[in-house]
Amino acid sequence: MAMKFEKTGEGKYMLDVCGYVCPHPQIYCKKSIEKMAEGEVLNMVFDNPSSGETIKQMLDQAGHELVEEKKEGSKIIFVIKKG
Repeated sequence: MAMKFEKTGEGKYMLDVCGYVCPHPQIYCKKSIEKMAEGEVLNMVFDNPSSGETIKQMLDQAGHELVEEKKEGSKIIFVIKKG
């Protein structure tokens, strides 16, 4: 189980924190966004449903936009635009 953060294209990043429980997905999300430029997009994949609410609160407070939220099996995918 390893956190994976990588650039997937121009202005696009992917963060995979499947297998982690609170507060790790939120911490990794925050740190990943800090490495990005404003307007860039992060696809975050996680599988701990309770992390979703805390991540949404953190994005809201920091001024980032949750563009899309989808579920694929047990995985939850957040598409986040850095504000």
